[in-house]
Amino acid sequence: MARMVRAKTTLKSKTTSQSITKTKSSEMSFKLFAPQAARVSVAGSFNNWDTSSFIGKKDSKGNWIVKASLKPGSYEYKFFVDGSWLLDPQCKSNVCNSFGTQNSKLIIK
Repeated sequence: MARMVRAKTTLKSKTTSQSITKTKSSEMSFKLFAPQAARVSVAGSFNNWDTSSFIGKKDSKGNWIVKASLKPGSYEYKFFVDGSWLLDPQCKSNVCNSFGTQNSKLIIK
């Protein structure tokens, strides 16, 4: 049974697309609107695709917020929602992965 999920990634810095400029680690906030979800996390190349290290917290409106401190670099990531992988629909940059699907891409300069 499919359910509609809206997602939004908020990067706490001045951004253009999914790229920000920082020299130190940046506090990132990934935001996903998924009011029916029981668990949301973010996994990617920044945490060895570990779905249990960056767990989201849900607010009263159904938004899940995941915070992570990331150093400058290029990262691939996805949301992990109740056991299913989900691209970040707000990310304009996606890349193919080795599984024949896509990952969202984030660049921190």
